[in-house]
Amino acid sequence: MSGTARFFSAAGDSRAVSGLVFFRTANRDRVVEWYTETVGASVWLEQPGCTILDYEGFRFGFCDADDGETETEGIVTFVTDDRAGVDAFHERVGDAAREEPHVNEPYEIYQFFADDPDGRTAEFQTFLHETPD
Repeated sequence: MSGTARFFSAAGDSRAVSGLVFFRTANRDRVVEWYTETVGASVWLEQPGCTILDYEGFRFGFCDADDGETETEGIVTFVTDDRAGVDAFHERVGDAAREEPHVNEPYEIYQFFADDPDGRTAEFQTFLHETPD
């Protein structure tokens, strides 16, 4: 999975664009530990009050919530190459998993949901159909 998208400028040249997703947390150390130790992400960059993680080009960060409010909206989704990758994640997250891996027919994916230490939803999936490059 790549964290880089491509777009074409008005002049017609192609440029790489990447992005980051950030979440506020009152428990940055604990959340970062879960994503690095359990999920297998690595620390890409430390900034004052923020840690940016990377998992195979997917970059996401957690920043200290000055007001103590943890942001749990949204879903952090990790995409694997095959069902075996989803099953391996299921074993790694253990009791954090909400369910067994299963086929989600409307989306043609094999997936399961888990809760990170903040209660934020983490999804682990693979597509069961061809996807664009």
